[in-house]
Amino acid sequence: MSDSIILGIESSCDDTSAAVLKGNKILSNIAANQEIHKEYGGVVPELASRAHQQNIIPVVDKAFSKANIQQKDISAIGFTRGPGLLGSLLVGTSFAKSLAMSLSVPLIEVNHLQAHILAHFIEDANPKAPNFPFLCLTVSGGHTMIVLVKDYFDMEIIGKTIDDAAGEAFDKIGKIFGLDYPAGPIIDKLSKNGNENSFKFNKPKLDHFNYSFSGIKTSVLYFIQKEVRKNPDFIKENIDDLCASVQKTIVEILMDKLEKAAIDLNIKEIAIAGGVSANSGLREAIQKNSERLGWNIYIPKFEYTTDNAAMIAMVAKLKFDRGEFADLSISATARYDIEEGFKKDIKTL
Repeated sequence: MSDSIILGIESSCDDTSAAVLKGNKILSNIAANQEIHKEYGGVVPELASRAHQQNIIPVVDKAFSKANIQQKDISAIGFTRGPGLLGSLLVGTSFAKSLAMSLSVPLIEVNHLQAHILAHFIEDANPKAPNFPFLCLTVSGGHTMIVLVKDYFDMEIIGKTIDDAAGEAFDKIGKIFGLDYPAGPIIDKLSKNGNENSFKFNKPKLDHFNYSFSGIKTSVLYFIQKEVRKNPDFIKENIDDLCASVQKTIVEILMDKLEKAAIDLNIKEIAIAGGVSANSGLREAIQKNSERLGWNIYIPKFEYTTDNAAMIAMVAKLKFDRGEFADLSISATARYDIEEGFKKDIKTL
């Protein structure tokens, strides 16, 4: 294990984050959130990129300060190249390139989704890191997939959503309920006081390991419209039970496919990653499955589930050890295909 010191920069959506990693240990992990998007019920790309421009220098400065290091101490800079909002990515990419050039240190590009998965290898992410091969259920606002992880840079997507992501479904259903954005954490909180068996919503029937979440969104919408016509206060009077029932359904959809994949591939090393992996219902469900099916499970610390620069620094460190550096002419990409990214990494071995 090298004692390299890596600065990680994450700016794929609406969180500006910087982290410093030494070896596999995080020395600092700083993030600035953008509250303005609550007013619009979702992330506004133009506002997000402007906020990144305002936040990135103070966030990076604070990351250095908390880590108690100076700019001259870093070995390389890792940054999120994609996928994400192009305007937001451009801010992080431009800053990383400029700083790397000024410090004459290597620049390392990171796939955001890959970083969510490899966050498990940060020293304090879990009591121990997963063993290869393992399955990782990667769930966030923009992505939902089951990834077979054979090695750090040898991964295969074996199932993914054909429409909405799980986090997107939480947010859209929350909007139907009149909840603030992002609705996922609010639904999780309210569900703790509700009866998860109060209401039944549709679950999709798809082949193999793929997901669909547009059906539950439509099911909830039609159900609410029907009930509100009968009782205008229906949502207010039943919000806890509604949230609990929705959360149970989404978690069951996620777990059914993950269980099928684990059994079909005979893999008992199971991890979760991404923003929705912070959901208490999902964490409880995977814990129950571990006891029932004999899984060895890996649930990251909350601070490594949402978009954060620590996970970017972790992937950058692994690439640094392999001598995989990016050219300063590299550009951000909103649709960084995860499988192409993995294959590209494999070819450079």
